[in-house]
Amino acid sequence: MDRPPSPGSGATAQAAPPEPLGLDLATSEPIPPEGIEAAVALMRSGALFRYAESSGQPSHVAEWETEFAAYLGRRYAVATSSCGAAMFLALHCLGVRPGDPVLMNSWTLAPVPGAVVHAGGRPVLVETTPDLTVDLGSLRARAAEHPGAVLLLSHMRGHVADLGAVREVADEFGLRLVEDCAHSLGGSWDGRPTGTFGVAGCFSTQGYKHLNSGEGGVLVTDDDEVAARAVLASGSYRLHGQHHSRPDLSVFEPLLGEEPNHSMRMSALAAAVLRPQLPLLDERVVRWRALYDAVAAGLCGVDGVRLTVRDPREHFVGSSLQFFVDDLAPEQVEELCRTAGALGVHLKWFGAPEPSGFTASYRSWLYAEPEPLPHTDRVVSRLVDVRIPLALTDEHVERLVAIVGHAMDRARRVTAPSPAPDPTSDPRRQPR
Repeated sequence: MDRPPSPGSGATAQAAPPEPLGLDLATSEPIPPEGIEAAVALMRSGALFRYAESSGQPSHVAEWETEFAAYLGRRYAVATSSCGAAMFLALHCLGVRPGDPVLMNSWTLAPVPGAVVHAGGRPVLVETTPDLTVDLGSLRARAAEHPGAVLLLSHMRGHVADLGAVREVADEFGLRLVEDCAHSLGGSWDGRPTGTFGVAGCFSTQGYKHLNSGEGGVLVTDDDEVAARAVLASGSYRLHGQHHSRPDLSVFEPLLGEEPNHSMRMSALAAAVLRPQLPLLDERVVRWRALYDAVAAGLCGVDGVRLTVRDPREHFVGSSLQFFVDDLAPEQVEELCRTAGALGVHLKWFGAPEPSGFTASYRSWLYAEPEPLPHTDRVVSRLVDVRIPLALTDEHVERLVAIVGHAMDRARRVTAPSPAPDPTSDPRRQPR
């Protein structure tokens, strides 16, 4: 009969795994009672479309646009079906046409290059720094190659670049800045909200974002023509007078018939559930930051985990946290994610050979320029991501940190048989 090893026999004792997290990290923020009541009332009425032939009918979408623009201090807001739609409209309204270069982050999610291609543009990718923001040296080089282009700048996972320095480069080379703020609503740079530094800012209200309508987006701008074109192109059926957040009707007159209807409107139902959430946003941001700081403090004590550096001028929300596992081989990172996931902490690895879920790799965008980006490849090769829902408690935070520590220990036991493949040698990235 086999016996357990006795102390001193040379066997290595393995610590018992920690308690499972006990919470789904993919939890979306719930809809406030006022939003549920408004949605039910709309469903009873059947008035789910934002426009009405009778201009006297109240519009949740028109009110939402006014309230959102006021929150950010912008003159106009146009509610859309998604942030991707908002980005497409911004590019389209700025005159991007087939073949035009559009500068954009190399580390971002697929809807960003998707919006560029949808508008007919050609993605021109800019390198990423170890702080997970756009590389200013790479941006300057790209801007010199493409003066006057549109820069679609993503605040990916809420990491905000030095927007003062970005603006300097944009001004020097005549770049027109559009901000992708899908992950940064409630954040700011040096006291100024994201989405207000460029010609347009684009926001998301998808189910995992800081305001939740399942699907939805908003374009904000101070530019009369961009606002008018966006209203028309989003699909207003010449009922643009029903918008409250809009330029004077005279701005629309020369544009009528010039803009195609792309049917990218937000529904009244989405706006109804969003409106009661906006007054809660600042409170949510405070809670997210407290949770982020608690998780970050715990992970700092986990051997082999390195956190990103945040600039003190950046006021970030912290609805997710990114960290590096520099010493792990790819097989070990896979084991880290497997072990943590089995205990309820679902980590996302941006350096995986193929993206899945809400990760991305520029190497999978076969329609983008085929040039390798070695700095970005090095940055994301050991980059891991975890969501921080507001439902986390102090006990959940302790469990999350313990699970990551346990998973790191397990990952180190995996033998890495070979060096990691050179990500810049992907044959799909070679010129055709």
